[in-house]
Amino acid sequence: EQDNLTYKDRVEYSKDQVLEIIKRVWVYVIIGVGIGAAIHNWIPESFITAILGKDKWYSVLIATFLGVPMYADIFGTLPIAEALVAKGVGLGTALSFMMGVTTLSLPSIIMLKQVVKSKLLAIFVGYCTVGIIIIGYVFNTFGYLFL
Repeated sequence: EQDNLTYKDRVEYSKDQVLEIIKRVWVYVIIGVGIGAAIHNWIPESFITAILGKDKWYSVLIATFLGVPMYADIFGTLPIAEALVAKGVGLGTALSFMMGVTTLSLPSIIMLKQVVKSKLLAIFVGYCTVGIIIIGYVFNTFGYLFL
């Protein structure tokens, strides 16, 4: 059926899809920008680096688990991560936070629990957590190559 669409139909379909995505994510983007602005303007750099600084071996672990109670999509976490990096947080730590929010958020896990057996969900959470932490440490170690 999609193969028979005219150019005009495809453009209209694309426009509808973009508008649908915007309707679903705009709130999270605004919240993320607000949190990012608060971090950038009100939270002292010394406070953030004392907990999540580049020299703290545990920063990736904390950032990963800080994302668990939050519920946002990747667009909502980008402004927060940008503000954290600007305040001296390592690239891997910020990346771990973003992945923790989008993958391990408690609301997402609760929703997954409705359709996935507990054992499989535990395996999923375990593998994702380990993967996020490994990626965080790799990017903290080699992040200077990317910036």
